[in-house]
Amino acid sequence: MNNRTDYLEAKIVSLHEAKQQIEIWKLSSKKVVFTNGCFDILHKGHVTYLAQAAQHGNRLIIGLNTDASVKRQGKSDDRPINDENARATVLAGLSCVDLIVLFDDDTPIDLIRELKPSVLAKGADYDPAETDPSSKKYIVGSDLVRASGGEVVAIPLVDGFSTTSIFEKLKK
Repeated sequence: MNNRTDYLEAKIVSLHEAKQQIEIWKLSSKKVVFTNGCFDILHKGHVTYLAQAAQHGNRLIIGLNTDASVKRQGKSDDRPINDENARATVLAGLSCVDLIVLFDDDTPIDLIRELKPSVLAKGADYDPAETDPSSKKYIVGSDLVRASGGEVVAIPLVDGFSTTSIFEKLKK
């Protein structure tokens, strides 16, 4: 690595590169944690969540929604505020984040299927015990992770912090 920006860019990888890196980590008995999201306007809640998710293993991978994927979620016509490259770079600056893989699907199910993480982490607004895929509390991919011997965890959220609430404050 020639400089620190190279280090950031090296964390943002393709699915193929992520799979190769995970295989290396697993050969070294590293426990890989996966989480996903938009992470549009990074705030204390996001950073705390990611640090706590990372504590469940040795390496943290983020599945980051592409801009098109964020738009399909129907959060707002103005979202995402920051484009996928900007969001990925900001996340890469966090020491607890090891890899970032962008995904364009509505859910990260295919990414989880391909990466086979040891731990699947989501915020506590989801329920690891929920088995009904139609429930809003269901964690997509939880069945796959458990079937391969992994675990599914819910990370406590930090009250008062959300991208939506920040966006609403900015609009006022």
